[in-house]
Amino acid sequence: MTTSRLEAFSDGVLAIIITIMVLEMKVPHDASLTSLKPLIPVFLSYLLSFIYLGIYWNNHHHLFQAATRVTGLTLWANLHLLFWLSLIPFATGWMGENHFAPYPVALYGIILWCSAMAFTILARNLVSVHDQDSPIAKALAKDRKTKLSLVIYTLAVVVALKFPWASGALYVAVACIWLIPDRRLEKSLKY
Repeated sequence: MTTSRLEAFSDGVLAIIITIMVLEMKVPHDASLTSLKPLIPVFLSYLLSFIYLGIYWNNHHHLFQAATRVTGLTLWANLHLLFWLSLIPFATGWMGENHFAPYPVALYGIILWCSAMAFTILARNLVSVHDQDSPIAKALAKDRKTKLSLVIYTLAVVVALKFPWASGALYVAVACIWLIPDRRLEKSLKY
């Protein structure tokens, strides 16, 4: 399978995930602005999740621009990532509908942690199927942002049980770290 076919499939799955998320936002039956107030937590959780999915889509794209080949194991690693990303709409809905209550916020963090681990597994798989001096192997040799993200997610899950809004702030902090695409891959491909 070519990398472009895997990318196209992943793009389709991510588009469906985003569509599911937005369809979960229920329209109020009242036309007043005050009817939107209860939807603020729902919208905030949607916004955060939309940003996260955009970050994953962007970094996934960069990752596969650097890859020249995939294996069967790569396909499974990619599906593993898509599985965790597909759970984001559920956690987003639960968190928003329950106004950032402790357990939904903790579950959201667990899914973010698992998504980050799955992306790491996918990236390591791609490095393993390329030569050690390939652009992808050189670019992904050091991965401080991912390690930092995993530590913050772990902290946020624990903190969520007592201070869910603090966990939300930590999730926003990780998103801010990743808003700028992974420049290591761009530099290795000399965009």
